[in-house]
Amino acid sequence: MLSAIPRYGARIVPNTMQTIEAVQARGQLVEGPHVAEFERAFAERVGARHAVTASYGRMAFWYLLKALDLPQGSEIILPALTFWVIPELARAAGLTPVFVDVDPLYFTLDPRAFERAITPLTSAVVPTHLYGLPCDMSCILAIARRHGLKVIEDCAHALGSTWCGRPVGALGDGGFFSFQLLKPLNTYGGGMAVTNDDDIAERVRAQACAEQLPTEAEILKQLWIGRVQRIAIRPRVFSASLFPVMWSASWINANPDVYLWEKIRPLDPLPDGYRRRYTNVQAALGLVGLEHLDRWTADTIEHAQELGEALADAGVQTPAMPVNARHVFYQYAMYADDRASVVRRCLRRGVDVESLHVDVCTTLPIFGNGHAPTPGAERAAEAIQLPVYASLRPEQVARVASVVREAVGA
Repeated sequence: MLSAIPRYGARIVPNTMQTIEAVQARGQLVEGPHVAEFERAFAERVGARHAVTASYGRMAFWYLLKALDLPQGSEIILPALTFWVIPELARAAGLTPVFVDVDPLYFTLDPRAFERAITPLTSAVVPTHLYGLPCDMSCILAIARRHGLKVIEDCAHALGSTWCGRPVGALGDGGFFSFQLLKPLNTYGGGMAVTNDDDIAERVRAQACAEQLPTEAEILKQLWIGRVQRIAIRPRVFSASLFPVMWSASWINANPDVYLWEKIRPLDPLPDGYRRRYTNVQAALGLVGLEHLDRWTADTIEHAQELGEALADAGVQTPAMPVNARHVFYQYAMYADDRASVVRRCLRRGVDVESLHVDVCTTLPIFGNGHAPTPGAERAAEAIQLPVYASLRPEQVARVASVVREAVGA
């Protein structure tokens, strides 16, 4: 049987089960001291005065929107290339999403497009640090200040990345991070809102603390599901389970990826599952994860550099690197001619690659018609994401590069 390399690899602390069992033995699965400790450690890590945990990264965004008290009906500018949930939550909060184009070289918000989209109704902008690469925050912050706009950084992909030497997240009025299974820091769900503003932090915390606590049974189920998911993407398990389905689908032009992602739907009212408190056991895992974060990040960056060197003359366009940015490569996004064929060839050779990790929101029916053209986002959607995660072995990185070269050459 062909040994496959999955597109994803979860970051798992070595003593996950021991950490969970120790917290459970103290009766502190749901509530306990680790939440406050994790918030303090995380705030220090990203250079923020305050950090507040949430049940999801998206709920951290929701709390920030409410805490900023943006005028109802005002416009909030977002990149056209982003996860659909973020603009939908802005709409559920009573704001009007306005999509602007991205720079297809960097996949992030184009500052010139951002400034052109500002109107008297604009109240905020959400720069998304996509795939682990920061936006041009110098330009974006300068434009926002000139026009009196609030800035909320979407850092779901970008923990560990920096702009001009400063960690992303606390550069604007607020920022939010995700701790979902595949994110740079994995606590089996959850998120964090950060800010340097005392009043914003107080209002965010009041909302987070007002949510319902999950039961021990609910959090244990969440941890169990996370464990099953991470086992499913281990190379040996993946090769024997999900990979044969994807391999077979490549021969009939089917796309099983559509079943992996959350269904696009209105989020008003908020789903019940969103309204939960972050738990003490997740915070305990987060604290241990922070101790490993620098090593994970360094390994991922090293793998990206190795891929870049191996593919330099392969006829592909590897990720661009702005001089002021530290890219942490949540995704390694490259361009190749005849994307669909390259994806199929890679898959048939045992390397699972991804063709689109986020959404071109201007093309989604949920957001209606009449958007300004976003050719940069549509071009960026043609990129291919290669496996580059920290747990890859050197021989696997070399195999990814070899298979991509073969697929492109074919």
